[in-house]
Amino acid sequence: MSCKELFGGTYLLLNPQEATLLDLLRLLFSSKLENRSFIECPVDIKAEEFRQRWLLFTSIVAQKLLFTSGNTMKMMGDNLELWLNTLSSNGGFLGLFKNKLKVLKGDPDAGKVITPDASSATFMSVAGFLDYRVDLVKSIQDKNDDAKYKGLLSMMASKFSYENEEYIENAVTNRWHMKFWGLYSFWNDFQELWSTKAIILQDTKTKPSLIVVAFRGTQPFNSAQWITDIDLSWYELPNVGKIHSGFMKALGLQKNSGWPKEIDQTSKSDHLYAYYTIREELKAMLHANEDAKFIVTGHSLGGALAILFAAILTLHEEAWLLDKLEGVYTFGQPRVGDQAFGDFMKESMRKYDVKYRRYVYCNDLVPRIPYEDKTLFFKHFGPSLYFNSLYQGQVLEEEPNKNYFSVLWVIPKILNAVWELVRGFFLPLVKGKEYKDTWLMTLARFVGLIIPGVSAHLPPDYVNVTRLGSLREIQDLSVSETSKTD
Repeated sequence: MSCKELFGGTYLLLNPQEATLLDLLRLLFSSKLENRSFIECPVDIKAEEFRQRWLLFTSIVAQKLLFTSGNTMKMMGDNLELWLNTLSSNGGFLGLFKNKLKVLKGDPDAGKVITPDASSATFMSVAGFLDYRVDLVKSIQDKNDDAKYKGLLSMMASKFSYENEEYIENAVTNRWHMKFWGLYSFWNDFQELWSTKAIILQDTKTKPSLIVVAFRGTQPFNSAQWITDIDLSWYELPNVGKIHSGFMKALGLQKNSGWPKEIDQTSKSDHLYAYYTIREELKAMLHANEDAKFIVTGHSLGGALAILFAAILTLHEEAWLLDKLEGVYTFGQPRVGDQAFGDFMKESMRKYDVKYRRYVYCNDLVPRIPYEDKTLFFKHFGPSLYFNSLYQGQVLEEEPNKNYFSVLWVIPKILNAVWELVRGFFLPLVKGKEYKDTWLMTLARFVGLIIPGVSAHLPPDYVNVTRLGSLREIQDLSVSETSKTD
């Protein structure tokens, strides 16, 4: 039995590799989606508006390009990371030049050129070079019952999730003095790749102790993760709603059985699935420490997986675990489902008293996609913690400029991108040198002048939001509240 049959027959599945150029051109001029080799859906689903067909067209074309360029992207990413770490290990451009010059001259001290080890505790990802910060803010950390601390801890864990295991273990153990449980890799049944990552750590200093599960977001040069993000396919779960299929597949959706409550991973021990593995790990940890609570978090794609993890726990009626779930903290999270799914999650969050904090920074484009639509695409549910470029916050049912591609917001977004570039130079003068943009982040802000909202999605501003953001009454925020604060 296929997933589409398991989900009550309502679905929209895109098969980009089946689409020809002629197929795509026809899509733009016909609202009928059924009987197409590259689209699977019931006969009653149509794309009446051109905007809807254009989004499907764009998604399919982008996926086709990513399918063909995956190896090239990986090679580019590996080379970029190696180059960045080589520069860092040798003291920057000037230091590397001097060391290489010694080699060319046959200098006896020429062995000083350092080649970084990709698995070492000093090797950083591209995300690490966007933001060097490792330590938590002590003034916030001391208030360990404060929601601001949990937001900071969640964002820093989300940032660490992009790094290798040695780096994370060193930072969590030696800098944060917390317990590191590991970096996990998970199988995607549909992509047939180990494309989902997550870390688990535990803060034993809080009372009760706090376990943090942080899902890794989209890596810039990982084509499989980009395909997960931009695939507009969805399945409808009975009594739950429509959910983005790419995110469900990344979390552990089973190819031939959907979301069974239990699966047998012993017969396929080399295939571990994110939802099922993390759920069992949490049960073991929480049974060993019954006073502990846990948080689920993530940046970007990681945020989508975090909220869906809570959704599937609810679907499976894991009441004991949901009672232990303190909150879901997401940063730059894309939309994951429709209005029915939103209503299902609102009720679930209230029932189990789970906090849901969706941080949205300024013009970040990712929380505004996929496009909000009543029929084919996705909405967000509940209020977001929306922060402007001065790190002042509001609680909003949906952030301003809720759809990224809005003509009315073009000029304001560009002006704000200019302001953020300028602010990057004087913020360290006001707040301290730890707020200085790295040269790579400064370069990203220049890119943001061309595509506003790109640099706003990156981790540094979300770290700044959790450190400097002002949002009163954050501890009392629930998914049902829509009041605004400054």
